[in-house]
Amino acid sequence: MSSAEQQAQRRLAWLEGVGLVNLATLTWATNMALGRWLRDDIGPLTLAAARLLVASLILLLLLQRRPAEERRLGRDRWWLLGMALSGVTLFAPTLYLGLRFTTTVNATLINGLGPVLTGVLATLLIQEPMSGRQVTGAILGLGGVIVLISRGSFSFWDTIGANVGDFIVLGAVALWSLYSVLGRRVMRYRSALSATAFSSFLGLPLLLVASAWELQSFPVTLGLKQALAVVYIGIFPAVVGFLSWNAGVRRLGPSGAMVFYNTLPLYGALLGFLFLGEPIRLTHLLGGALIVGGGLWAGWRR
Repeated sequence: MSSAEQQAQRRLAWLEGVGLVNLATLTWATNMALGRWLRDDIGPLTLAAARLLVASLILLLLLQRRPAEERRLGRDRWWLLGMALSGVTLFAPTLYLGLRFTTTVNATLINGLGPVLTGVLATLLIQEPMSGRQVTGAILGLGGVIVLISRGSFSFWDTIGANVGDFIVLGAVALWSLYSVLGRRVMRYRSALSATAFSSFLGLPLLLVASAWELQSFPVTLGLKQALAVVYIGIFPAVVGFLSWNAGVRRLGPSGAMVFYNTLPLYGALLGFLFLGEPIRLTHLLGGALIVGGGLWAGWRR
């Protein structure tokens, strides 16, 4: 294979990775909207367990078509367990807990630190340091998040005050960064489907136990619309989203993928415009341009 063909393949893999991680954050933006809609009908732990149960059944079916070595735990079982604990079991409950004590604005701003945290963990755990372009892209993305949530007003900074919820949300972001880094390590030897499936299978029992505990004080109110919403969350944010994210991490690396994690608030604003009639302001366009531009700059190869 010639160098030109190799370069074309690398460029195609990069474009695929960018599309995949953006598909993941788009599905997760719908998850946030539906999760908020369901907050009075089903507890966060029960919702997380229900969506993972649906996702695990689908992943189990998909996994049957993979080679035999991808359908069993190998020597990377401890890495898979780390993925299960960090991204599947602990991330969402930790984030929900932090949001009980801090504001959405603070949480969104702290999430913007995700690419930097991922770069640090990737350097320490798998010896994949951030490149200069990735650092610059992460800074641009964080700037886009600030523009997006401040709406161009300097008075925004007056509402920022440190509290215990901020540190809990920071812990949640670190957990997701760890999940991405561990996924990169696992996917050196198995497919994104296998890594996603086994991390889900290993995390499901813990969430089911947590859900049983929560149900004692937070019973479920489930009608047809709520049940359909749970099934949707189990199929798209949990299966499509996690598979797309892990496949994107495999192509871009954890630091390259996390630069696009900041598109979550951007897609949230876009969905609000399309389905709730919320206005799109100039700050949305400017913030979105910085977030997307930072991600493209971070991964661009001449």
